[in-house]
Amino acid sequence: MNVKAEPIQSLLVAGVMLLVGGCQESSAPEVVQLPTVVEEKTVNRSSQNEGRWPMFRGNTLSTGVADSDLPKDLALDWTFDVIDGAFEATAAIVDGTVYIGDSYGKLYALRLMDGKRIWEYKVETGFVASPSVRDGRVYVGDIDGVFYCLDAETGTPIWQFNASAEIDSSANFHNDNVLIGSQDATLYCLNAKSGQLVWKRAIEDQIRCTPTVVEDRAFLAGCDGQLHIIDLTDGTETASVPIGGPTMATPAVRGDYAFFGTESGTFYCVNWREAKVSWTFDDSNGRQSIRSSAAVTTEMAIYGGRSKRVYGLDLERGQEVWQFAARNRVDSCPVVVGNRVFIGSADGRLYGLDVATGNQVWKFEAGGGFTSSPAVADGRLVIANEKGRVFCFGEGS
Repeated sequence: MNVKAEPIQSLLVAGVMLLVGGCQESSAPEVVQLPTVVEEKTVNRSSQNEGRWPMFRGNTLSTGVADSDLPKDLALDWTFDVIDGAFEATAAIVDGTVYIGDSYGKLYALRLMDGKRIWEYKVETGFVASPSVRDGRVYVGDIDGVFYCLDAETGTPIWQFNASAEIDSSANFHNDNVLIGSQDATLYCLNAKSGQLVWKRAIEDQIRCTPTVVEDRAFLAGCDGQLHIIDLTDGTETASVPIGGPTMATPAVRGDYAFFGTESGTFYCVNWREAKVSWTFDDSNGRQSIRSSAAVTTEMAIYGGRSKRVYGLDLERGQEVWQFAARNRVDSCPVVVGNRVFIGSADGRLYGLDVATGNQVWKFEAGGGFTSSPAVADGRLVIANEKGRVFCFGEGS
């Protein structure tokens, strides 16, 4: 089933598609409370997200592991097209609704069942960050540095907060607060209900990753070449770990360990309780940059690289278990679903690989490259490509 969106602007705002740039100078942020009053909705805050994919990497730990299963024989259910559009952001899926923003400035809510548009919200520029959904609200930042809170059911704006530079980071949550990073080198902690600033923490260079939350700590892999460990009670930095260069990847946490790759092509395992590196793995295919955030199971860390490879590493020692060769860079982040892992590539293909061996078990030719990553919920996988098409896979229509 194809669902067509209305024509939108054919020209991208300059710089939307750029992934690397200089650090922006900070100015005072502000929160804008919008006049519409929206009734509060209560949603179970359990750490289990079965049937949901409420944020960029699926959960607050950013593990990239789905709670929902997928059919053995995965087939295309529907597509949704934005004419002359492009997607870099990953979808969120909650309560049968897909939320995704495009690079031209529209945030869409689509029905998971058939891809029909429920609502859309237009901003001046565009979205690189993935939306996060909690308690009946959608939280997402744009490339102008504006962070929005919208009603999830209607798309009605509730409040907005102005940072000083582009927001690539997706939101994460801690207690009653929402966390967001910006290219102004600042992590902001806001009250999720009102948008009021609770505290902020600046580092030495841009924040491109999503903050990962474990207990009362947040982890930031920064463009300043440090993994920052932040106390979420007051925003103080409890420790930092040198990582040899900048990174845009979001740390995935399993137990006492955080896993992520860097622009230098090195993949790190850091013991966050002890604030020290446990092991590293260097890409043997030229040590090209890693912009793919890892998926981490109980046994393996899986990530893609600009070396056109997908790697599966042993969790304990960081030894290579397998590698899979795509035909172009792999900036898309993997999602593990049972014994399969799904990941997109700039070669225009969505791959399904065996988690244990890395062998290809499924492939879909999308006709446009993927920067965005899969989202999995309710027995369906959703991913969008750089040609403005959203794909939903399941049993098949």
